[in-house]
Amino acid sequence: MGGMPDAASVRLAGNRIAAEGRRGRGATANPDGRFEAARREAFDDGWHPDEATSRRTEVTVERARTIITRNASPDISFDRSINPYRGCEHGCIYCFARPNHSYVGLSPGLDFETKLFTKPDAAALLEQELSAPGYRPRTIALGTATDPYQPIEREHRITRAVLEVLARFRHPVGIVTKSNLILRDRDILAEMAAQGLVKVAISVTTLDPTLARRMEPRVPHPGKRLEAIEGLAAAGVPVMAIVAPIIPSLNDHEIEAILETVRAAGAREASYVLLRLPHELDDLVGDWFSEHYPGRREHVFSLLSGARGGRAYDATFGTRMIGQGPYADLIRRRFALAKRRLGFPEEPLRQTTELFRPPPRAGEQLALF
Repeated sequence: MGGMPDAASVRLAGNRIAAEGRRGRGATANPDGRFEAARREAFDDGWHPDEATSRRTEVTVERARTIITRNASPDISFDRSINPYRGCEHGCIYCFARPNHSYVGLSPGLDFETKLFTKPDAAALLEQELSAPGYRPRTIALGTATDPYQPIEREHRITRAVLEVLARFRHPVGIVTKSNLILRDRDILAEMAAQGLVKVAISVTTLDPTLARRMEPRVPHPGKRLEAIEGLAAAGVPVMAIVAPIIPSLNDHEIEAILETVRAAGAREASYVLLRLPHELDDLVGDWFSEHYPGRREHVFSLLSGARGGRAYDATFGTRMIGQGPYADLIRRRFALAKRRLGFPEEPLRQTTELFRPPPRAGEQLALF
């Protein structure tokens, strides 16, 4: 893609949405998912001019049969996760979960941030799965694909219900979010933290509010995310700051400043992820650059290609999160030096599994010993 500055725009031309029709959204287009047999193009037929451009949030109930998802990836520290929502209203253009919307016949573009799915049975399913004979506890990661504290959580409260179950079972959990809405649940999190059962990761992509609004239009202001770190740390909840994604020529110059700021706010750990562009995300991010930063697009994709083995994306275990090559090595060294200078510990904090105990069900007699 690097040699064709407007290649993504050309490929997405028939699916681009006028700016006035996507105000407050991240994606510039709504391309068909990779599994769709038909290809559609948006156009105004003169009869309903607002229909082709309006993108209001729609929420659909998803009746899941199970709620814990398992994985065997060596690149991540957990083997199980829960995502209370499918799709994410935060609208982060770089979100690696966007291509997942193709599995339900929807676009990874604007559909991903406007056509959302809730899992209202999540807490009940979790209680059932944790109570199963032979279940062995390990940390459950909450919000690994889409944010568990995205705006619709205020109304649906599925994340809080899941946390209530985990607290009753004394089950370890790790949470990833960009939202200060997590402070609402400090009561549960503080209690779990006192037992060594929880760690929260707050993603801070940039300290620049203008850039943040363009990249992540419905995510709380960077200052609010710093307030979340401060509030959680004050409540005794251990916090990791994630600088993710690092995007060449866009926010990579902020690495040291972000680490200094989150450390001062109370973060005790820090990590990063280099921008990942699986499947449709390649064109979506390229089109976003063509609109917002056209002069940087070719340089950005050239550096990414150099860090991904000459491709837009390389899913090889061990390097898919951080890349390889000169640019990736430079980022890795800068991050490590800044962490060492700021006193971040080398070893991550682990949650305990020793306290796990399913509570007695209604009608069951408590053991005497």
